Amino acid sequence: MLPSSIQISGEPLSGAEVRDICRGLRDNAVRLLSLRGCRLCDRDFGRICRALAGATSLAQLNLNLGVVSSPSRIKQLAEALRTNRSIQSLLQGRRLRNLCSLVSPPSLHGSPLTDAGLALLNPALALHPALVALDLGDCMLGDEAINLICGLLPPDGAKSGLKELTLSANPGITPKGWSRLAIAVAHSSQVRVLNLDYNPLGDHVAGMLAVAVASSRTLEVLDLESTGLTNQSAQTLLDMVENYPTALRSLVLAENSISPELQQQICDLLSEGEEEEEVAGGPGHTQEGERGREPAAHPRGSSSWMCPSDPSSQMVLMTSGLGDSLLAETEM
Repeated sequence: MLPSSIQISGEPLSGAEVRDICRGLRDNAVRLLSLRGCRLCDRDFGRICRALAGATSLAQLNLNLGVVSSPSRIKQLAEALRTNRSIQSLLQGRRLRNLCSLVSPPSLHGSPLTDAGLALLNPALALHPALVALDLGDCMLGDEAINLICGLLPPDGAKSGLKELTLSANPGITPKGWSRLAIAVAHSSQVRVLNLDYNPLGDHVAGMLAVAVASSRTLEVLDLESTGLTNQSAQTLLDMVENYPTALRSLVLAENSISPELQQQICDLLSEGEEEEEVAGGPGHTQEGERGREPAAHPRGSSSWMCPSDPSSQMVLMTSGLGDSLLAETEM
């Protein structure tokens, strides 16, 4: 029997429903488990965590919108993650302000993770052998969390490291924290997608990020929507795109005090870079070359979010409002 999906939203879970969920996980009959905003007691939450620890078919887990709502639940989830190696996506956040989901970004809306919560989860995340995507959007994080996240961005490729990182709507992070992240991204050999939208970054932080982008060999998508930028930032980013070859393919600058003309110039330059690559590849571009490249993730504003082509790779996202589209795409 092919693994199935269990998706329940905004309902209290009865003891019988929890037993059915646990049975499906133990029988390896569940590939996607989504319990968005569901209400259940601590005892039942612990039963589900113990069952998912040994589930080998589970690829996606979404426990957002308040399901992971206390330090004890965070610890139980972390313990399950130390054992389970099939999960490809973990979602936690509020928009992610909740705490968890596996396979693509999950979300824990209404249950702030905070620095302390991330500290509890971090050992399990750091030891995960194939974690490539982490969504901590709207999790009420600060600079201490950034220190932990930077540890998931190895500079030398010694371990897989994160390829997609979302830190949207975490206004508690200071310029000092963002500067540390910019340095880590500049030296990371893996990061391809970085979503920092809805943070009060300002022009100073944007300048540091421009240096990080220019230094990165892999960053393809940077989302800076509604981050307090002005034409000063846009001019710096324009100079970077115009004068330094980078891997950047998508730069989101909507909802900032930036003139449409500057935004269009940046967009045109990025488009030109893509066209030149396509021409260079030419008709002789082999299928092997395509297989060698993992598809770039799309900005969250677009209609799709591409998962890694390698089915063994794992995604952990902690967010609070993106879970629906991700789960829908997974089902497709």
